[in-house]
Amino acid sequence: MRELAACPCPFVWLALVTRPDIPADVLAMLVHKTNSDWNDNALLARIARNGGADRAVLLSVLGRVQSLLAAGSRPYAASLALASRSELTVDEVSWMLTSPGASRRFRVGLRARLAERAESTNERPKRTAPLSADEDTAPPLPVS
Repeated sequence: MRELAACPCPFVWLALVTRPDIPADVLAMLVHKTNSDWNDNALLARIARNGGADRAVLLSVLGRVQSLLAAGSRPYAASLALASRSELTVDEVSWMLTSPGASRRFRVGLRARLAERAESTNERPKRTAPLSADEDTAPPLPVS
């Protein structure tokens, strides 16, 4: 799998990260692969959803997501997947609520994921961004 991860073809990377038996070190290699906005965001989302991704891998994905959001990209699927992962604390992912690239609809979806976690684990964020007037009525993002 390590040889396949070194391949320059993004469709191979996307196929690899869907495998449940992929080692965490191979996932870590794939976090920084880049091809296009769509492929990069899809790759990060699949890595974040992969059950073999350990805390170190998820923190790497979180770092990439942070830089992509700051650059104006929209890695929303990866962000929502990270918010659902118990390996990361609520405080580690709740910063996305106030990131410059966070749309209103994304913030609603992220709050919903964090609320689901809080219900199942009794984990609450230390601070979150306040709701704007229209956020509490916006439909949540679809779960992918």
